[in-house]
Amino acid sequence: MTVPLYEAKAEFFRMLGHPVRIRTLELLLDGPKPVRDLLAAIEVEPSNLSQQLAVLRRSGIVTATRTGSTVVYELAGGDVAELLAAARRILSVLLAGRQDLLDELRGTEPAR
Repeated sequence: MTVPLYEAKAEFFRMLGHPVRIRTLELLLDGPKPVRDLLAAIEVEPSNLSQQLAVLRRSGIVTATRTGSTVVYELAGGDVAELLAAARRILSVLLAGRQDLLDELRGTEPAR
């Protein structure tokens, strides 16, 4: 049974829908990182990070290599950087619109 494209896209965005996963992807934009560096930067419990890394790995958005006891993660492709940059641009526009509304509301409030 084939999954419709819109459902596959929704599942993809659900996979991205966790702050630890997004932060991990942002950190990996700078290049491969061992788990210890990710833990230090994200400051979550190791089990939580491990769980989120497993989701990213199963989705194919990151890859992992082991050297001895060190596991290093990296982005599976450059499209992730473009996706995160697009999300930043969209969020900037959305937040700018809210700031304009907030400024307008503050301008119409009576002085106290």
